[in-house]
Amino acid sequence: MPEPTLLTLYGYIGVMLAVAVVFAAIPLVLARFVRPSRPNDVKLSTYECGMETIGPTWIQYHVGFYIYALVFVIFDVETVFFYPWALAYGQLGLFALVEMAIFVAILVIGLMYALKKRVLRWW
Repeated sequence: MPEPTLLTLYGYIGVMLAVAVVFAAIPLVLARFVRPSRPNDVKLSTYECGMETIGPTWIQYHVGFYIYALVFVIFDVETVFFYPWALAYGQLGLFALVEMAIFVAILVIGLMYALKKRVLRWW
């Protein structure tokens, strides 16, 4: 049996790439022909809680709200890690307690850093 050449090995990759592109393109092409081509005014209007916006739709927010959102996400994810730890604590024992203490300490250090930098001020 002859040994496969480099061109043959890359040929398999090329065929798989072509199949993947065709497999992804077929639904897009079919959707182009099936979808309605005449959008009406209701579909083109801005939707925000069922009401038309008053004033400019695109406004600038203070960058501080972004920091609040990041801190919220960090502590929200922390609570997600607490649930499985609390459920499995009985089987894990002291090792799990030490690991969670290290995890909480890292988060507290981050919070203290944010407080020292005065990131969490409202004004």
